[in-house]
Amino acid sequence: MNLKNEQCPLCGGNKVSGETTFTADLGSGVVVVRRVQATVCSQCGEEWIDDATARRLEQVVNEARLKHSEVEVTALA
Repeated sequence: MNLKNEQCPLCGGNKVSGETTFTADLGSGVVVVRRVQATVCSQCGEEWIDDATARRLEQVVNEARLKHSEVEVTALA
């Protein structure tokens, strides 16, 4: 994705490539995924992930749910 001159729709800051930490509360447990590629506003910190990354995160959450994990911490490489 070309982020050159893309502005944040919330604050007008610049969007830059970066990473975030994704968390999901499963009710019976928590999933934490570190080092998730994201687009991040350099001013307000708002984060966006692309569709492919969102599908991968959904897969990680579903796998943790099937394992009945109380706490699952992983990273997307």
